[in-house]
Amino acid sequence: MDLVEEAPYRFRIDRHDPMRVPGVVFASRALLPDAAGDQSLEQVANVATLPGIVGASYAMPDVHWGYGFPIGGVAATDLAEDGVVSPGGVGFDISCGVRLLAADLDRAELVGHLDAVMDALSAATPRGVGRGAVWQLADRAELDAVLRGGSRYAVERGHGNARDLDRCEDYGAVDDADPAQVSERAVQRGQQQVGSLGSGNHFLEVQAVEEVYDAQVAAAFGLRPGQVCVMIHCGSRGLGHQICTDHVRAMEQVMPRYGIEVPDRQLACAPVSSPQGRAYLGAMAAAANYARANRQVLAEAARRVFATRTGRSLDLVYDVSHNLAKIEQHRVDGATRRLCVHRKGATRALPPGHSDLPDDLRPVGQPVLIPGSMGTGSYVLTGVPGAPAFASTCHGAGRVQSRRQATKAVRGHDPRREIEARDIAVRGASRRGLAEEMPAAYKDVAAVVEAAEGAGLCRRVARLVPIGVVKG
Repeated sequence: MDLVEEAPYRFRIDRHDPMRVPGVVFASRALLPDAAGDQSLEQVANVATLPGIVGASYAMPDVHWGYGFPIGGVAATDLAEDGVVSPGGVGFDISCGVRLLAADLDRAELVGHLDAVMDALSAATPRGVGRGAVWQLADRAELDAVLRGGSRYAVERGHGNARDLDRCEDYGAVDDADPAQVSERAVQRGQQQVGSLGSGNHFLEVQAVEEVYDAQVAAAFGLRPGQVCVMIHCGSRGLGHQICTDHVRAMEQVMPRYGIEVPDRQLACAPVSSPQGRAYLGAMAAAANYARANRQVLAEAARRVFATRTGRSLDLVYDVSHNLAKIEQHRVDGATRRLCVHRKGATRALPPGHSDLPDDLRPVGQPVLIPGSMGTGSYVLTGVPGAPAFASTCHGAGRVQSRRQATKAVRGHDPRREIEARDIAVRGASRRGLAEEMPAAYKDVAAVVEAAEGAGLCRRVARLVPIGVVKG
């Protein structure tokens, strides 16, 4: 794939048939995918063929190969131009995202309590493949309430407080969720998983604020140097996976009816305005609400641990998704348009002054949460005015090795011992689970954030380092 370097941290894939728009990759040369082993740049070009796409097919600095869309892909389609929605542009873990909580204690104060806190967090956090959850839902009606209400319903049922909702994307729930579009199989998979991490790269991590780059913004977010935090990374579990599977199949069947041809069947799509497009968006919103409730319940369990073991509280900094498609208004070619913005492995990054932000965050912009690979630092960023790519930025470090490759690479090593040698407490992970998520399997998150900031997508606020990690 030929790339033209337009500017520092910005490369262009020129438009050629059947592309409707160019591709744009925000990265340094060192972060560009290896063409021999990663076809994500070809996927960027494939996404540029989608009906109704505007601007460009964008890739974030953490871009790597995914299902249909690359992970780290952003694309917006114009509703007025028969723009489509593609489940591959969201992914299987719908509304996978990150929640950050800040404690009212410093790292030095936690030292004497760390083992007890980590043991209690491990016991309080269901994880791994299959069932097991903090919140045992009574029946289908209660699950439907979760699918409609997300974190709002969880708070209503005692899992958190009203302030939490002000610090959540969409104030805790997407309003146009339609549980009727969620299949019975998806319901079965989701009924017993509200309040669980799952497996893979999901985690609950105790962290400390190591460095602050903007004290004013950090203070508005509720962060200060040395402060203890808890970061939770998880999504919609089996329910979201099944919804993606169901609606990809449905869209594959109807594309000929709408005259849609795509270069990769994994880009199955339908017009946003079509019955199939509306059905997917309703089901996707339901899964997003499930994911928000999932993180809300896990956060409340962590709060109880901190209250019991340290006598201190945890306040929500923010909760944001990085696998979602949203109907938003953006300026394109001098006009305001209603767009379906796909962000797959990409995070919304609203700038200061944006009307969707709560009053206390509007002057400084949206907190953007970027988890690093296991055992490395994580970042808190904020949105900036005039950013490209529809106010989007990276979502993490980005894989450079498959899970199989990562496991093979650490053969003969003890991943747990290597992590604990960095003074990071590990709870509950299998050797294989740790091996799959070792830092060598990922890009350097500091380089990813540097490229995102250099490309004008966001701005650094703080860096956090891990103290302990709970994994499946």
